[in-house]
Amino acid sequence: MSIKFEPLITESLAKQIAENIREAIVKGSLKVDERLPTEEELAARFEVSRPTIREALKRLAAQHLIRSRRGPTGGTFVNRPSQDEVRLNLTNAMTLLVGMGEFNLADIAETRQGLETLCCRLAAERRTDAHLVALAVELDIQRDPELSDVDFCASDVRFHRVLADATDNALLKFIVLTVIDALQPVANMVVYQFRKRQRLVSQHESILAALQARDADSAIAALNEQIADLGEKYAQACTSRVRHNQSGL
Repeated sequence: MSIKFEPLITESLAKQIAENIREAIVKGSLKVDERLPTEEELAARFEVSRPTIREALKRLAAQHLIRSRRGPTGGTFVNRPSQDEVRLNLTNAMTLLVGMGEFNLADIAETRQGLETLCCRLAAERRTDAHLVALAVELDIQRDPELSDVDFCASDVRFHRVLADATDNALLKFIVLTVIDALQPVANMVVYQFRKRQRLVSQHESILAALQARDADSAIAALNEQIADLGEKYAQACTSRVRHNQSGL
């Protein structure tokens, strides 16, 4: 392997080595399915210990950039991560940031509104009968008065995932599903006790009817109403939390 790696500086050696190898994969210097040098060879090239190399490889494996195989023809190979694997990494990172307070619900609502407005516009034009059926199935689930809050929120997420799929735009779908999977469950958890299910179901019915009619503007109007409700319920949840905290003092 004739790849030139950048010299190491002061940060974690394992992190720097992982980033060097990752860059070689991204640039195409290391090809998919190509075997990496052994731990011993990498340790000699980077002038570090084998445990440091092992830690660097663990970082790459966690990003689904490499895979290991045992046996006579085994070793460590460059992997081609699937969209789902990459999206899962992004979703987990975004969920963590939300949990740490890096994004508030206003950020979430604004982002969803922008992305899903585009989804409505494209889905109205490109949706298939299968998408309409999938949306109708979720609506039937949501109309069940005996449905638990957890199952209702899960159906809400699935409804919006179908909306993203109906755009027939791979990149937009990738971005929207990442946002939905990371942020919508968090938003639902905050506002569910203040939300009126029937109103949300009605909004979903309006979105479905608009998509059936290929009426993008009506679908967007129903979506905007839903996002506005989300912001209002979030404000109620925040007020309730403040009162609860004050009463406990």
